[in-house]
Amino acid sequence: MTSISAQPRVVIIGGGSGLPVLIRGLKTYPLDITAIVTVADDGGSSGRLREELDIPSPGDIRNVLAAMSDVEPLVEQMFQHRFTGSEQLSGHALGNLILAAMTSITGDFVHAIQEMSKVLNVRGQVLPSANQSVILHAELEDGTVVSGESKIPYSGKRIKRVFLSPECIQPPKETIQAIRQADLILLGPGSLYTSILPNLVVPSIAEEIANSKASKVYICNLMTQAGETLNYTASDHLKVINEHLGESCIDTILVNKEDIPAHLKLKYKEEYAQPVIFDINRLEQMGLEVIKDNIVTIQNNRVRHDTVVVASIVYNLLKDKGIRAVNHMNK
Repeated sequence: MTSISAQPRVVIIGGGSGLPVLIRGLKTYPLDITAIVTVADDGGSSGRLREELDIPSPGDIRNVLAAMSDVEPLVEQMFQHRFTGSEQLSGHALGNLILAAMTSITGDFVHAIQEMSKVLNVRGQVLPSANQSVILHAELEDGTVVSGESKIPYSGKRIKRVFLSPECIQPPKETIQAIRQADLILLGPGSLYTSILPNLVVPSIAEEIANSKASKVYICNLMTQAGETLNYTASDHLKVINEHLGESCIDTILVNKEDIPAHLKLKYKEEYAQPVIFDINRLEQMGLEVIKDNIVTIQNNRVRHDTVVVASIVYNLLKDKGIRAVNHMNK
């Protein structure tokens, strides 16, 4: 059975700071957007609430809700406000507390997000990859295991794979339905092992992505990340994603072709990071369509994806592929 949607359905999978950047650009286009967001964060306010209330980590969800909202700037600022001073409230973001309260009231994290989406006039849908508290683990190449998302980048060793506990995690049915109905699935940008992969290792999600008929695009990171992707090339990123998906199903990769200013390279070098090497020949040998463009912007001496440019590329990709708003319903 099929349903006709007025707009192409785009599913974006990730977390951290990368997802909100992409969303702020994409939401200006006539698209039906669903963000599937990791809930494995265990640091700061999110970690404290997860530990004390046994709820999924709300921080990345909060940031995506704010990015997809259509409210007065002061309302968004209030939602993102982080308390200081008070010993008990210090470090907590108001939005995290509201999501925790709404989860307690409704008895369900997904329902809480849906209600907050109404309050914030969210343009699209925000869904967690898991509807329960989870812990992210990384198995390193020497066989040791590091537990906790915030600890993984500090292991000092190369990561072999990541996985979640408990083992019996079930993704929300709404998350699976969104993947099945997608016309386009976007992965990234964001930290490879702690923002993107935590979604893919939730049971059923990788399988649903692999089985989807949607076009699948990876928006490659601009810089490597200390403790996660040191010296990784673009193809290294893809290799890791494919290993966690269980097969090679990404058909397109978006990479940067603009040089990073020398002074910023030096700054990142001090942080044990460098520009990702875009090994185009290797990517093409892997069967990928490679889109190269100037997708960099500099904000506060940090290298970021240009949300306007990336969103334009994604929208044009939809048009170039001739994707129309015909979507397959769940069977």
